[in-house]
Amino acid sequence: MRGILPGRPQAKLQAVTHGFWEGNQVIAYVSGNALIVLDRPNHVLQTTYIDEESELEAIALDEETGKIAVCSTRHVYIYRPYGQDEGAVKWSLQGSMPLTDPDDSITTLSWGLSDELLVGSASLTLFSTHSSTEQIWTKRLAIPVKFAQFSPDAEMIASTGTYDRLLKIWRRLAFGSVDQCFDYSYLPHPAPITGVHWRHPFHKDQTAENVLYTICADNKVRVWVAGDHHGVDGLSLWAEVDLLESIKPRSVPLDEQSHKRYAFFVDGKYFTHATERAVQQASADEKDHVALHHLIEVANRNPEICVVLDDRGNMSAWGFENIGAKIKKTSDVFNIAHVDGLHLHFAKGASGLEDNVQFYAFCGENNDSTFTLLAHHFDGRLEWLESRIDYLFDPSPQTQRIQRKTVWTGHSHALKKVNRTASGRALVSRTVTDECIVWVQRMTELGMTLHRHSTVNVTEHIHRTSLLQDGNFVIFLHHDSISLWDTRGPMAQEVARCNYTLQGRPLCLILIPETDTGGRCVHLATISSEMKGICWEVQLPLLERDPITGRKLSAIAPYTNGYTNGHPQIKMDEFSSFDLGSGDDLAFVLPVDPAGSAPAISGFLDTFARDIAISYTKHGVIKSWTARVNIEKRELEWLQTSTVDTSIPSPSLASGTSIRKAALVDADKTTLTIWNTRSAQLEYEEKFEGSGIIQDLDWSSTPDNQSILAVGFPHRVVIYAQLRYDYLNAGPSWVQVREIRIRDITPHPIGDSVWLGSGNLVIGAGNQLFIQDENVEVGEGLFPSLRMIARKSVGVDIFTAVSRLNGPLPVYHPQLLSQCVLAGKLLLVQRILMRLYQKLKFYSDGDELDSSLGFAPEEFSEEETHMTASRKEMHSSYADFSDDSEPDTVTEEVAANLNDLLTRKQIPLLSSREQFHLADIIECVGMVEKHRRSIDDNAGRFLLFFRQRALRENGPQQDMPISWREITWAFHSGSQDILIDLVSRHFSGRMLWQHAKESGLFMWMTDINAIRTQFETIARNEYTRTEEKNPVDCSLFYLALKKKAVLVGLWRMATWSREQGATHRLLSNNFQEARWKTAALKNAYALMGKRRFEYAAAFFLLADHLNDAVTVLHNQLNDTQLAIAVARVYEGDDGPVLQAFLKDKILPKAARDGNRWLATWAFWMLTRRDNAVRCLVTPLSTLLSPPETPNFQSKSYLTDDPALVVLYKQLREKSLQTLRGATMVGMREEWEFVLHTAELYERMGCDLLALDLVKTWEFLTPPPSALRSTKQPLSPAIPNESFHAHSLNQSAADFAFDPRKLLRRRSSLVVADLPTRQHIAGAIHGNDIVREESSESDDDKKESHAEKGEKDKQHEKKKPPPTQFQEPDSNSLLDSFGF
Repeated sequence: MRGILPGRPQAKLQAVTHGFWEGNQVIAYVSGNALIVLDRPNHVLQTTYIDEESELEAIALDEETGKIAVCSTRHVYIYRPYGQDEGAVKWSLQGSMPLTDPDDSITTLSWGLSDELLVGSASLTLFSTHSSTEQIWTKRLAIPVKFAQFSPDAEMIASTGTYDRLLKIWRRLAFGSVDQCFDYSYLPHPAPITGVHWRHPFHKDQTAENVLYTICADNKVRVWVAGDHHGVDGLSLWAEVDLLESIKPRSVPLDEQSHKRYAFFVDGKYFTHATERAVQQASADEKDHVALHHLIEVANRNPEICVVLDDRGNMSAWGFENIGAKIKKTSDVFNIAHVDGLHLHFAKGASGLEDNVQFYAFCGENNDSTFTLLAHHFDGRLEWLESRIDYLFDPSPQTQRIQRKTVWTGHSHALKKVNRTASGRALVSRTVTDECIVWVQRMTELGMTLHRHSTVNVTEHIHRTSLLQDGNFVIFLHHDSISLWDTRGPMAQEVARCNYTLQGRPLCLILIPETDTGGRCVHLATISSEMKGICWEVQLPLLERDPITGRKLSAIAPYTNGYTNGHPQIKMDEFSSFDLGSGDDLAFVLPVDPAGSAPAISGFLDTFARDIAISYTKHGVIKSWTARVNIEKRELEWLQTSTVDTSIPSPSLASGTSIRKAALVDADKTTLTIWNTRSAQLEYEEKFEGSGIIQDLDWSSTPDNQSILAVGFPHRVVIYAQLRYDYLNAGPSWVQVREIRIRDITPHPIGDSVWLGSGNLVIGAGNQLFIQDENVEVGEGLFPSLRMIARKSVGVDIFTAVSRLNGPLPVYHPQLLSQCVLAGKLLLVQRILMRLYQKLKFYSDGDELDSSLGFAPEEFSEEETHMTASRKEMHSSYADFSDDSEPDTVTEEVAANLNDLLTRKQIPLLSSREQFHLADIIECVGMVEKHRRSIDDNAGRFLLFFRQRALRENGPQQDMPISWREITWAFHSGSQDILIDLVSRHFSGRMLWQHAKESGLFMWMTDINAIRTQFETIARNEYTRTEEKNPVDCSLFYLALKKKAVLVGLWRMATWSREQGATHRLLSNNFQEARWKTAALKNAYALMGKRRFEYAAAFFLLADHLNDAVTVLHNQLNDTQLAIAVARVYEGDDGPVLQAFLKDKILPKAARDGNRWLATWAFWMLTRRDNAVRCLVTPLSTLLSPPETPNFQSKSYLTDDPALVVLYKQLREKSLQTLRGATMVGMREEWEFVLHTAELYERMGCDLLALDLVKTWEFLTPPPSALRSTKQPLSPAIPNESFHAHSLNQSAADFAFDPRKLLRRRSSLVVADLPTRQHIAGAIHGNDIVREESSESDDDKKESHAEKGEKDKQHEKKKPPPTQFQEPDSNSLLDSFGF
């Protein structure tokens, strides 16, 4: 923990106590109804709230037993220590006792003999607290006491009343008797007594004379000692010191000197300890200094010290030698030092009760203890000051006399709300009693702390709060008015107020960002529950100091407004009112957390503007809003920037950030969801069972805009940081980086928490504010990616940690390499890996490794063909100079060598898990390189991820089938024969259905004959899988292949089976006949009753009920792949059952889950190729009729995938149908799709690929100019001469023009697969279109036409043809004549 504000000490004379108990320093004080025990500046041992009381009066610590007594005006509470043997001391309530007289009130407490407690009120009462509490003695007094203190030997009590000039000394007549009896005498003073102090002896058991110091209102300290008859005569005056005369600085005229005096006493034992420490700590040089010699000289006289101070930093110290000696010498009272320049931080402008300070001086017996001075300022501060006593009493000028280690302050009631400024450099905290304090962030030598800047005394209820000008002004929204307070001084003053009327109750107070910084004029708005609002304009004086640097700013003349003192007018006026629609379903509106953003904005009101508020409805719809002040029209212009339907009914809590993130908590307050409002996607969901309810959400962000979220529970705060998206492993996008538990320090639940700009979280609980350290501890248990940051250091600050978990990846990171492969940059990946290989050969731990490996961003945008050419060129020109024969590609041998290096060396910026992933990728790239000449890109993509999956099979997802993304790549591959062979070899040639499912084989194969051959292989392998060779295992497969005869033969051999006879007889019948069909159906239903679903499906096939078989496999067996495979094998790809199944089951499922890969595959299977392209971009539910409602999981960010853009680019130019599909995608939609994908790349850390995408993306050629509208462009980023549209999502299909001219660069021939009549007109013109037959061998035809396509492409690019006759191309002639 960085710091703690334990609570505001009560302004009472006995609010603080201190002492040594069993070698431990204990300081305790009372704050409100809390007792706080500490042992060092920033360490709270315990906080105890006494709920029955509202305020506590006094506190006393018994150094003998360690007991602490606290009291309110009516009750005394005794706390006894426990746990000291375990090293964690705490105090528990031993008992409490009320006063007998209901009208009496307690003012003071003092411990006497062991377990004796003196309670002072209108009477003096002595209690014994040994086991139970009982009254021993009581005496009624003339006036209530102000001080009543036992002497150290408990023989005497010194007591006095308020404004009393007579000090009463009570002397105990007998020790140990049952009836206690006290005699008393008076010590008269000339004026009221303001302080009493008994001298402490060196040791508890030492019999020393009782010495009493009194401080009197006549500015004199008097020393009283026992007379000759050992106190029978009471005490007599020994010496006095005049406080006013002690401090007379010569440099200041008499009439300007301060008349305030403070005095405190340093007992002889503390002075001796402090002198010993000073001698031990002194350096060799200091031992020759005057200061130390002077100190030793004083210490040799064994004096008691009296220190006199004024409030201007002057100090005078006096020594008392031989106190109580029979013969008093004049040298017994001597001066030790007269010094000035002491910084003791007295309150400025304090008055009345607050203008008082009490000092407590002590020095521990331990070797590491220092001389400590506690200063209790009655304005609500308790300071811990430390000094070396030779510095303190050094007669020569000294700058470092005393240092402030900490200030204990806080609230005196339970905290309810904490608000921050946008910069996070100032806070305002508010309690349940509407006590407000403004805090500012201060850097000290010990780090960041909070400093109390101003206190606001408000009498009415505060609804909402806002801070302006980094804590210089504060605004309160009340029920029917709004007030502005000036908090530049220690006590705030109200400077302006406006009354208002508003329909509905006000929900929030929002600070509107301004276009110019400086904070001279600010605007605030409130929005009500009816979505109506008011805006106010506040005029403030210019900042005197820069809030960041603290430097004084130069005054600007025009703003003086004619005021002679140069302070402009401070005023607040109503600026405008506004209406944001209906608030029917509204749950709440709240300002966003200003995540590290400046208060100034660009001034454009568009969807790129920063959010300033979010609203959420009872049905869980989050909307984000931005606004701009229009000074000319005097109005506030609002724009809704995003809408997210979260489907979470009646959310209980929400919070947003200005960088498009929102967190939402459900109605039970146990489930947290985090949303990206820009893309309306769910990024994280977690349910907290049994750990209390979620009651607070607070956002912060790193300087580079990575988000951090603190989730508050009653006794702990969990901090989450965002992670890079990971689509290949479906990893989480948020991680818990820290948990802060406060139950050990305070029993009070958390009231509120808020982030400071420096990354410290401030938690308010009860009267206290806890300032958390900005460092996160990086342990083994934490997320592995965090471990890699702190290989050298144990803790890193939270901003560094979160920036490292996000941001651009090094080029050799497995995620970036995988995405490069998907984007078709295999050669680039090889170059990266080769360069990594070269570097790692000579790399040793601790060396620098350039995260870009020397690659420039441009190299990620080079065409692959260009790269191969340059590589060949380079190798030919340098061949003569090459001394080692390094291969230029990642062969399997290079992959093995590189992986060997990876096992031995730890690579910077990679966690151990990522290093394993890198090794997998290298091995896969080696394997793909081996087959590269015989497979196409899509096969390469499939192979890489299939192999990678196989390598990770012992991981958590071993039984999961391969994803539809990989299936889609293989489905669109032209080299499936080789793929089938490689997959089969991967499973050692014994492929079972489980293996086929893992590889998605029957989903991506396109040749129906090959499918049937492969299915038969699986049938054979399933049959021979077990020793006994059970025909049941392969029944479904053989019946799908319509090979019943084979099955009959297998049953004939299965003599071991009990079912053999009956099954063999049944199968031998002719199932074309109705009666046997019925028999097969009966068997199928009976098997379903026994939950043998796969076997039941086989009998449905026997009865020729394919539809039922497919339904059982899909619904009961949950094996969609098997259902589709059986349908394809049984009736081919055009069969009605398969088509219906894809339409009615697969497409709706894809739409519900938001699975675009599955949707594009299904549409392609249904020969709806236009939709197969459209569904990659357009929302899936819109392509189905009736439209499906997406489920909750479809809102997840994982339904997106940047590889979709690669597939879209590839498919749209495959055939006329796909081109038509691409033209049906709205231009704006495609534009947003590309930008969204670039954002995904960026969130994944693949910024280089995002740059490449936006740099090289080719939109379809815009329609002819005659068809363009004269409307404004859709986005400021789309130039005027580009797309225009009549409607928001108008597509190129809305224009009548030739779709074959859409692509500027045609990579291959576009296949015509539209119905004849749709493009017959185009065909008459003799264009280069080949009609695609509806057979399965399209791909082969396309290959054969590729060369011709290239020629046609060249034709397109040539200049306009000359006017002479040109012989027509033979193909076009044939086409025109209909051959």
